[in-house]
Amino acid sequence: MVMKPEQLLNSTPKGLYCPAGDFYIDPVRPVPRALITHGHSDHARAGHGAVLATRQTLDIMRIRYGEDFCESEQAVGFGETVEVNGVTVGFHPAGHVLGSAQISVEMSGLRIVASGDYKRGIDPTCAPFETVPCDVFITEATFGLPVFHHPLPRVETAKLLTSIKQFPERTHLVGAYSLGKAQRVIRLLRDNGYSDPIYIHGALARLCDYYVSQGIDLGDLRPATLEKSNPAAFKGAIVVGPPSAFQERWARRFNEPLIAFASGWMMVRQRAKQGGVELPLVISDHCDWPELLETITEIGPQAVWVTHGREEALVRWCELQGIAAKPLHLIGYEDEGD
Repeated sequence: MVMKPEQLLNSTPKGLYCPAGDFYIDPVRPVPRALITHGHSDHARAGHGAVLATRQTLDIMRIRYGEDFCESEQAVGFGETVEVNGVTVGFHPAGHVLGSAQISVEMSGLRIVASGDYKRGIDPTCAPFETVPCDVFITEATFGLPVFHHPLPRVETAKLLTSIKQFPERTHLVGAYSLGKAQRVIRLLRDNGYSDPIYIHGALARLCDYYVSQGIDLGDLRPATLEKSNPAAFKGAIVVGPPSAFQERWARRFNEPLIAFASGWMMVRQRAKQGGVELPLVISDHCDWPELLETITEIGPQAVWVTHGREEALVRWCELQGIAAKPLHLIGYEDEGD
């Protein structure tokens, strides 16, 4: 008897659940056994019993949540498979942030791949996305509307470097999420020839140190600690920090600060305007619309399940291609890694 996909994996209020293996993928509440795709807080939460993830994701969870983030942990390498109660589970690069994985779940000749969050663009700060053949592909749709076509990251990085030349007296404050986006922006600057010190908010320090320990060169990083007596020391400098820090007094102490924000959402002018962003940088760690379609076409699954984001348009596109598709309406997933 052929197993139906919904018997192998189904959506519950806690997240995607595999009844045969008795485990959840990226559960939004504490569970006895969790498989985690990556370290962003909407996918990786503390308080689970046993956690399976890549070594880098486990390390990142420890940095973010402390030593006792779970009761027990097991590291799974890319391309490795493990048996969980008779279900074969594999971890494959997702290209989203350091350590991020797609998780394949296989039983009775049926394979489902839960992609977590993923991107297709070149990013030297993490392993590149790999297409994994499967019967059912579970995709996010953060930017799942035809309007989203992201520009090349080096073009956006060039805007920042041009602004520094145009306004050498101003401190450029770049908002970037602390896991993945901040390190990617720093590396983009380095790869585009910027060799000056880059100053980072204290909230980024441990994660940047971890990236460096994993062989990712971020160049000369220095703490963005500001002595009240000398704001001019940061004239013409680049300071990278989490977006939340820019609403604080900390940001206003810099020299004529120019606020930039690196995010796929910077395509939406209203978002930039609301956030007081003077220099929007459209740098995303998710696929845009053409990349979502390209990925589904490459994999060629029999069915596509859409987990979060703009679900309807992607489901409709799949149906027009003759691919069975449905939204899963999972809740609790935000855009921390956008």
